Amino acid sequence: MLIHILTTMKEVYVNGAALRKAASKGMDAFVKVFVDAINKAIGGNLNAETMAELNADQVTLLAWNILHEELMDGGFVQLIHNGYGGFIFLNPFSKAMTLWQVDGLAPLVNKAHKLYSKYKKDIEAECSDEEFMALYERFPMFDDLDDRFVENEERWTAMVAHYLDDHIDRFATIVAD
Repeated sequence: MLIHILTTMKEVYVNGAALRKAASKGMDAFVKVFVDAINKAIGGNLNAETMAELNADQVTLLAWNILHEELMDGGFVQLIHNGYGGFIFLNPFSKAMTLWQVDGLAPLVNKAHKLYSKYKKDIEAECSDEEFMALYERFPMFDDLDDRFVENEERWTAMVAHYLDDHIDRFATIVAD
C-alpha cells in the first residue's frame, strides 16, 4: 500500500499570519491553507512521483480534500467517475481516518468501497454529460452514503482540522509573518 511506505516529507511552508487568518474564518479555511500549501509544493500535480515526495499524513490530507470536494459537489458517483475511486478505496485512507479519529467516516468509506468494487467499470466508463447524469439513477445505492457524508461534513471537517492542529509538524513548517 502506497500510503504506508511513504516516510519522506516534502518541504511545505505555511505563513503564520495566513494560518491565523484562516483559523479565524473557520475549519474549512484552516484545512485549506494546508491543502493549498501541499499542492503548491508538488506543483499542483498529484501523481505517483509527487506522492513519493510526501509523507503519509500529507497524502491523506490531499485524499480527504479530494473526497470532500467530490462528495460535496456530486457524491460518490462523481468521485468514482472522475477517476478517484482507486486513490480513495485502494489505499488505506479509511484506516488513516480512523487513526486521525475522524469518527464514523471509515465505515462510510468502507461501504462505498464495496459498491465501488461492484460497479466501478460502469461508473468509470467514458460517457456524455447526459449519460453521466443517468448514472445517479442507475446507482441509487450511493444516495444514502452521499447524504450521510453531507450530514456529517462539518463535524468531520472539524475533526480533520483538529488533527492538523495537533500535528502541524507532519504537514508543514510554519514560517514567520
